Amino acid sequence: MRIAMVVTGGLHPSGRQQVVPSLLALFSRLARDHEVHAFAVRHLRQASTYDLLGFTVHDLGRPSAPLGLTRWAQERALRNTMRASGPFDVVHGFWGDPAGLLAARVGRHFGIPSIVTCDSGEFVAIPAIGYGSQRTARGRAIIREACSLASRVHVCTRFMEQQARRHGFAATVIPLGTRTPGSFVSSPAEKKPPGVFRLLQVASLSRVKNQQLAIDAVALLSQRMDVHLDLVGEDTLGGELQDSARELALSDRVTFHGFLPQDELPRLFASADLYVQTSLHEAAGVSVLEAAASGVAVMGTRVGYVADWTPDRAVAIDDPSAGTFARAIEALLTDADRRRALALSARAWTAGHNADRTASEFERLYHVRPTA
Repeated sequence: MRIAMVVTGGLHPSGRQQVVPSLLALFSRLARDHEVHAFAVRHLRQASTYDLLGFTVHDLGRPSAPLGLTRWAQERALRNTMRASGPFDVVHGFWGDPAGLLAARVGRHFGIPSIVTCDSGEFVAIPAIGYGSQRTARGRAIIREACSLASRVHVCTRFMEQQARRHGFAATVIPLGTRTPGSFVSSPAEKKPPGVFRLLQVASLSRVKNQQLAIDAVALLSQRMDVHLDLVGEDTLGGELQDSARELALSDRVTFHGFLPQDELPRLFASADLYVQTSLHEAAGVSVLEAAASGVAVMGTRVGYVADWTPDRAVAIDDPSAGTFARAIEALLTDADRRRALALSARAWTAGHNADRTASEFERLYHVRPTA
């Protein structure tokens, strides 16, 4: 089978930075048995083609303008590049806008099945932080067109499937499996003083990820226990969270690591006592998968995988207040048996839903009829 994947980015030639691990795992696994071409519509400045982990990447480039090519120019470039490297049996777009819409349109153009993966804020609106496609008429129209044109709509969690259903779209649930659990424990653990509980979150510092909640919870927890928070991710808030940590006198209790390549994360997962998710919305949450694969217990807001997994594989919190969050963290940190049970259950789940299983489920999904 010849498979065309359409992505916004996440497939940097280095394979270490600016990558989406779950996409790398899926594409490389499918490439063992199929010819896989990935088309990146908004990533590198200059158009280029290169091999990555067994599949071919065609980056369409994003010249001059902040968001690169216009939607019309993206579609034209995608059609032309697919025509030159095709024909293809199926096209799969990841995230509704723009890759999903483009995949659905070119699928209709070439008369082949199209899959649209909704793995972001396609079905929500959070106006206070400017998040979610449903905030605007244009956003709603894009998601409606993408999902209506697609042969199948795919989501990663039951949580997201319920959101899609509320908007009138039936979706197939297939988790995007990550690497095997053993690959996450190859590095020595980050050293920590005896008696210190280590909390970890891996996500871009942003409004929707809501790391301020974790910082405020640590401020409360530090009054009665020795706890340290590690935040890993690119800062999109211009130092706002670092300023908050200093104002709360938490400079020695919160470490901002910034962006780290994937091969530097295992040592942090290995040293963590608890992974904390503070997001206002998650369609899934690949870092939750990686924490679970590393044997780290997970707790957080009731979205994405955490919503699906509670109560046996994660602890979900409905009230995103610092007090409630701090009490839930303390309850888990002081109950080693509960943490161990959660971690073992979640780790077993990730082992059973790895990239091999994801690839096999997508292989079945790809054999659908194109939308008329």
